Amino acid sequence: MIHVLIVENMNLIRGGLVALLSGHPDMAVVAALESADKALPAALELEPDVVLLGAGMEDANGFAIAKSLHDELRSCAIVIMANRRRPGDLRRAVAAGVMGYLLIDAPPDDLADAVRRAAQGERVIDSELAFAALDSAESPLTDREVDVLRLAAQGASSAEIAGHLFLSVRTVRNHISRIIGKIGARNRIDAIRIADDAGWL
Repeated sequence: MIHVLIVENMNLIRGGLVALLSGHPDMAVVAALESADKALPAALELEPDVVLLGAGMEDANGFAIAKSLHDELRSCAIVIMANRRRPGDLRRAVAAGVMGYLLIDAPPDDLADAVRRAAQGERVIDSELAFAALDSAESPLTDREVDVLRLAAQGASSAEIAGHLFLSVRTVRNHISRIIGKIGARNRIDAIRIADDAGWL
């Protein structure tokens, strides 16, 4: 029997996932949570074979939760259902230790099969996302440029970035100018968007 913990903030989708997986004789839903913040405590208590993170969890917080689950409960496989097609998200998912990454519009049988395969230790990745990730460019940014842009994405000013990274404000501005030029962005905000979509942050 495969024990599944479902985390999905949309009531209708959560109920549908419970009904879908519970309809398979080899699966049992041990809990269905509406808040991702409850995922780690529940997983540590219930020790499921698979944690299914619903659509909308493929943001920074969702990937952080997936990594926490992976680090704290190695025997548990994590499957994310994504509602967007961004190669960078797949990179983040793999880095977080996720075993499965599917699109929300995947056929129901594919989801059940993905849960089974993930429980057996196989990686299950949506083929469209996998090809998009292979086709996407490698990051042209240096580690320091990534640090600068990541802080900028969190809303830090040039002075705050400089203080955090022990740089001068002028050096930070030079880094941002180089980043904008390297990735063909219009401005700092556009650079953050491009880098985030590509999974470079």
